Amino acid sequence: MSLMKISVSALAITALSVGAAAARDQLQITGSSTVQPYATIVAEAFGENAKFPTPVVEGGGSGAGRKKLCEGVGENTVDIANSSSRISQSDLDLCAANGVGELMEIRIGYDGIVFASSSTGPEFAYTPSDIYLALAAQVAKDGALVPNASATWADVNAALPAQDILVYVPGTKHGTREVFDVKVIEAGCKETGALDLFLAVAEGKDDKEKEANAKKACHELRTDGKSVDIDGDYTETLARIEADPKSVGVFGLSFYQNNTDKLRVATMNGVVPSVETIASAEYPVSRPLYFYVKKAHIGVIPGLKEYITFFMSDDIAGPDGPLAAYGLVSDPELAATQAAIEAETPMGPLE
Repeated sequence: MSLMKISVSALAITALSVGAAAARDQLQITGSSTVQPYATIVAEAFGENAKFPTPVVEGGGSGAGRKKLCEGVGENTVDIANSSSRISQSDLDLCAANGVGELMEIRIGYDGIVFASSSTGPEFAYTPSDIYLALAAQVAKDGALVPNASATWADVNAALPAQDILVYVPGTKHGTREVFDVKVIEAGCKETGALDLFLAVAEGKDDKEKEANAKKACHELRTDGKSVDIDGDYTETLARIEADPKSVGVFGLSFYQNNTDKLRVATMNGVVPSVETIASAEYPVSRPLYFYVKKAHIGVIPGLKEYITFFMSDDIAGPDGPLAAYGLVSDPELAATQAAIEAETPMGPLE
């Protein structure tokens, strides 16, 4: 991370220094609903193990969280914005316009999921199209949208086993549901031509709203028992597969790696999921996750530096930590991030 200086309002810094610590001793965190479950795990552990109050973690979306972060400096503004996408230049321009100085960009790891089935069953080699055609409520056929009637994987793709379709997917409140929706279902919807058909009938006041509604329609899954939401952790999904070895489950990479004696992982677009292929983005069902820290609040809002240090410690963000158990793929460059936090290194210009 190279240095980038953004002008800071001296008046804002003074105002922050005068009253922030006395007015607020609880960290304020907002942003991505995808990162929120991970941040909540860390916040609760931090509250239990540190001398500081448990931080307040709210959702609202990545873009909204970054805008809140850039509203200004002071005890009435947030300290951290969680984000499932990288900050934009327009966000940085807003920060600069509102006197928000340097930000620290912390990559917490990768949101990566795998498809796995019983180790005693056949091998699967999927594409996003295969998963969409198996699980979507409506699919494209002869230029029209029709209810999904596929019964077996071979109905979807003749190269796949003639096994009944039954997939246990992350529930709508699960941290990895978004990457499943966007990187698998939405990608498959586009590849099969269904997205264009949804766009043709989408309602909305402008093209942006119509596109959003079309993508939302892509995310609708069938309700005939072929796609089953799992709101619990991955142990529940594993139990379902052990009870029915002809089913398929969606797991975090780390959970699969700890259960290779029970599970056989599928490829996606020909790529075997691993820490290396996820971190390099070669494996398509993954993305980096971040949080952004208002550096002007470090040393003023109690516990801020301690929280981010705690969050990115080996015990929390490492491959054997609680975040990996929940589905986060640990960052291979975690040590470099830890060093940047210790040095309070601000982020550099966007490339």
